Amino acid sequence: MVDLVELYTHWNAGRSVSELGRSLGLDRKTIRKYLAPAVAAGMVPGGQPVDAQRWRELADQWFPGLGDRRIRQITWPEFEEHSVFIVGQLSAGVDVATVHQRLRDEKGVRASESSLRRWVNARVPREIASPTAPMPTSAPGELGEVDYGLMGTWDDPHEETRHRINAFTMVLPFSKMIFVYPTRQMDQRAWNAAHVAAFDFFDGVPTRITPDNLKTGVAKPSLYDPKINRSYQELTDHYGLLVDPARVRSPRDKPHVERAVRYTRDSWWKGRNFDSLEQMRHDAERWCRQVAACRQSRALDGQTPWEVFEQIERPALMGLPATRFTPRTWHRAKVASDCHVQVDGCRYSVPYRLVGQTLDVCLKAFDIEFYHEQALVKTHVIRPGSRRITDVADYPPNHAAYLSRDPAWCRKRAEEIGPACLEVICRLMEPYALHHLRSCQGILGFATKHGPASVEAACQTALTVGDPTYQTIKGLLQQGLPTISPRPNGDNGAGGILRGPAAFTL
Repeated sequence: MVDLVELYTHWNAGRSVSELGRSLGLDRKTIRKYLAPAVAAGMVPGGQPVDAQRWRELADQWFPGLGDRRIRQITWPEFEEHSVFIVGQLSAGVDVATVHQRLRDEKGVRASESSLRRWVNARVPREIASPTAPMPTSAPGELGEVDYGLMGTWDDPHEETRHRINAFTMVLPFSKMIFVYPTRQMDQRAWNAAHVAAFDFFDGVPTRITPDNLKTGVAKPSLYDPKINRSYQELTDHYGLLVDPARVRSPRDKPHVERAVRYTRDSWWKGRNFDSLEQMRHDAERWCRQVAACRQSRALDGQTPWEVFEQIERPALMGLPATRFTPRTWHRAKVASDCHVQVDGCRYSVPYRLVGQTLDVCLKAFDIEFYHEQALVKTHVIRPGSRRITDVADYPPNHAAYLSRDPAWCRKRAEEIGPACLEVICRLMEPYALHHLRSCQGILGFATKHGPASVEAACQTALTVGDPTYQTIKGLLQQGLPTISPRPNGDNGAGGILRGPAAFTL
């Protein structure tokens, strides 16, 4: 049964008939029936606010036959006729859907399954209606349920892009206190940061956390021995709490946060605009304190979550550690042949002896650490926007020296080889010294294999033919032809007048 005051309150807040039907479990025709007097009186959804006492007075005036102001279903007499059968089936462990199917096929009952569920909730004791035992109420400060919930899409006015916003939600079931932390990403860094923000918000830590089986929390789900993500385990060890994951595909293991996600989406997210993600988070925290914490809860005997939290649950929470937890993310990565490891789109150098090895990578807020067999082997300072961070000392000695060969070194080395080599190097470095730096380094490197004299001769020949490039000099050296005769002008050495001067005598 649904309280009429609750129905009118939701409708007055601007919710449509379809939304009311899904939320309250009522048929739309039934909802329109009880909304008809309000519409006839000129009221509209989202109009002038009306308090609960006024709605009670109007409900008594519009429907005087409903002494308790609760909606009575016209199909319930059909269920009353078969109440013994229904209770017997439920007591035997048959679920409500099967009971409805048997009533329809064997008893000729035409009422819907949703109507039967409402009748069962109102008429049948809970221990009979629920085949499984209800979840026991947690003690104050004992449990925190966490989960992500999709809020919707958000258009960033600064970046002019659209993002999907998910809200990390933590609920303390005893006091029904809610914390919401919106985020654009659901990676390890966001997961850990959201937990830290939640503990700061509650000014304490529950003894046990029940998360879903996301990879950021649970690396390998198991009913008896779940494997907790390494980064998440470090967080829980820092705060001294126990992680007790929900069973796979079992949302009823954390019912309070499942309901809180829907409540957050309806009460805080819908119809609001935000200038930035930071402003969104500040507004979510404001909503948690001023709206969600001040709502009346039947489960709390009319008290607000904030009152129960302040009086009973906050003193029962574990205190925050003396030092604030710094979120860290762990990765596994293999060292490539160029002595670099790729993490989050950036390549970091490590000592060359580790090429081909798999390292443990710890990504912090400002630096990144690399471990091999639990030993720290390299640390880099993170530079935002960088695609490659290299320490020359990580290369083998001969490769490290190669990287230090700048344009000044190239000119000096070419001068030692000879004037032709120096001219080739100077030509390649014009007008930009770095444009052909690798080509210059390669030409000078030929002196180690072929000797300085051969390189000088090849450069002289290349200048003669007018093509002093790396490929030309490389080809000359490979063919063993350091000298080439100058190309003729096209007359094959003949004189200027082919017929000779005798042809022109008179």
